[in-house]
Amino acid sequence: MKTESHQPWTAEEILALGRSYQGAAVLAAAADLDLFSALSPAPLAAAELARALQCDLRGLTILLDAIVALRLLEKSGGTYALPDGLNAFLTPDGAQSILAMAQHQGRCLRHWAQLGRVVKTGRPAERIPGVRGEAGDQEAFIGAMHNVSAPNADQVIRAVQPLQFQHLLDIGGASGTWTIAFLRACPSARATLFDLPRVIPMARRRLVAAGLDQRVKLVVGDFATDALPPGADLAWVSAIVHQNSRPQNRALFTAILEALAPGGRIAIRDILMEEGRTRPVAGALFAVNMLVATEGGGTFVWGIAGGSGGRRLRWGCLAAAGRSDEFHRRREETWRSLRRRGAIQRGAHPGRASEVRPQVGVWPKTGCCRGRIDLKSSRRARVAQLDRASASGAEG
Repeated sequence: MKTESHQPWTAEEILALGRSYQGAAVLAAAADLDLFSALSPAPLAAAELARALQCDLRGLTILLDAIVALRLLEKSGGTYALPDGLNAFLTPDGAQSILAMAQHQGRCLRHWAQLGRVVKTGRPAERIPGVRGEAGDQEAFIGAMHNVSAPNADQVIRAVQPLQFQHLLDIGGASGTWTIAFLRACPSARATLFDLPRVIPMARRRLVAAGLDQRVKLVVGDFATDALPPGADLAWVSAIVHQNSRPQNRALFTAILEALAPGGRIAIRDILMEEGRTRPVAGALFAVNMLVATEGGGTFVWGIAGGSGGRRLRWGCLAAAGRSDEFHRRREETWRSLRRRGAIQRGAHPGRASEVRPQVGVWPKTGCCRGRIDLKSSRRARVAQLDRASASGAEG
């Protein structure tokens, strides 16, 4: 995709951009069928693979040849095989598996194909399940969030130290990726992971595998409608804000403030855009993902309580006093720490986001910032004014 070049577009480049969905659709279909896992033990002929996957032979053969053309498979003597090393990425148990994210991108493609209608009507795309059904799509989404968070979670938590807490509340904690990272960083702490009924078993499996299940209480609920479990001194809100409209985020932060113990803090991880909301390019496209998938989600730019601009995230009034001096100081300290430890790209700045990677920081209940936000307990605290950067649900 031509995004940074200052050379004029050519007709062929524009047409190539229009065709760029094709390779993505081939990969998504292969992932949705779990084709790579079927080929992981040994090469197979198309007919053998069609029987194993219960697929139409003609359709599968054409798909296999396209995957070979994209160099994600090899073909020899009528059989198809995974190239050396790719099973690490494209099988569920691979050391660096991104299979769940590849499957989730298939769901995104089905949403994006309806973009024109979404823009015309203002309503999100119709949900069309993949070949594994709605439950398979949900499992892929949860797995995809682990795919993108697991490689960076420990590094991000180290970057925002010192971060002392006794009881973490992981809101919408998915399969426990961030809960695990927090508990490894704070060996004396415990956690409550709060998520939907179909997600909790996934979290239980991952926590047992990590040997941390005895330190975590799993609570079933919906943060959009249910009261949050009380008593935590640190609430973690990761990749949730961008899914919500401004009223939804205000309601969420009201619930969090009510649930936190006196002296508690809130930590937020989400996506930042530059002031003009066109850079980074991946962030502008991510806003489209929110548009097609949610009623009112979107990406955000920085803003301060009382600042100008309509479509921005004004964290300064999440709490009662709005203390802008402390807001600026803590924001800059956190960004310096993240840059120093490599958690974000050098040169990135809270007002000049240079990449789409979600960012983090920490503030008191009387003043805050996207990222880690300390919230000194005050039951009279006001909730953040969350102005979204674009009308656009889920990370990835």
